[in-house]
Formats: sequence, structure tokens, C-alpha cells
Amino acid sequence: MRLHDLKPRPGAKHRRKRLGQGESSGHGKTSGRGGKGQTARSGSSIRIGFEGGQMPLIRRIPKRGFNNARHTTRFLPVNLEALNRFENGARVDEVALRSAGLANGRGDGIKILGGGELSRKLTVTAHAFSASARTKIEAKGGTCEVVAFKKTLPAKPAASKAEPSRT
Repeated sequence: MRLHDLKPRPGAKHRRKRLGQGESSGHGKTSGRGGKGQTARSGSSIRIGFEGGQMPLIRRIPKRGFNNARHTTRFLPVNLEALNRFENGARVDEVALRSAGLANGRGDGIKILGGGELSRKLTVTAHAFSASARTKIEAKGGTCEVVAFKKTLPAKPAASKAEPSRT
């Protein structure tokens, strides 16, 4: 076999759809663009949800009801494998994890997950531990200390204290 003998496998190449090649082709006249108007023009694109200037459906429907997202607890995950960068016998807490770049961003706390293997004895202080992470840390002679976290709840409206009526 030589370089000039190479060719693509059967069915691997398709010819492109040739638009505007006469009525009988099935892709003539409007070439699949429908009638006249904005979308028939070249370079036309209308953003998703646009309804021609009419108030879009997403803005017409009311936005109310319960949403569980504001009540969730968002932990920043840290795998055990990443804790091997600390020295043997070190104390690992939130400050150490953030300065090492292992827990970045905003969250309600840090959760240690059991991904990978731990090769050092560490004292780990975090807001939550997975069961496998706790067993792996304690198997190496380390300790797991759970820190209580302060959940920031949305502010509730102040209840008005009306005076009881005197009759």
C-alpha cells in the first residue's frame, strides 16, 4: 500500500447539501429557509426565547413558590489524596487548606472525602467527613475533629408585635 492508495472508508464522506440548485432538487427556491422575513435573510439569528417584541413567556409567568436551593448546605470538597502535601503529624484546618489552594471559593464549610489514599498521620479539622475518609485517617493514627459551622440563613421579616386589645 502506498500513500496514493489511501482513501476514506465507504460511508465516511458525505457530499454537502447543495442549496438553491433548482426546484426539482427539493432544496431550490427558498432553500429550506421558509418564506420571507427575518429568518430568511443571511446572517439572521434570533436569541433563544425572543418572541418578536412580545413579552416573552419566561417574563410573563409569576416567579413565586418554594425553592430548596437557599436552604442547602454547600461544602467545599477536599479529597484525602490532596492532604499528602502536609507534613507528617501536621494539623490541617480550614486556614491551612485555603492557603494550600485546596479549598477555594465560597461555601458553608469544608468536607473531607475519601478519594485516594492517605500516607501520613494528620490531625484534620473540618466541618464534615465522609465515612470512608474518617476510617482512612484514623487507620493511619490520625484524628478527625468536626467543627460546627454557622449557616447563614436569609433574613426573616421582623414580626410586628401588636398590643393585645383591652376589652
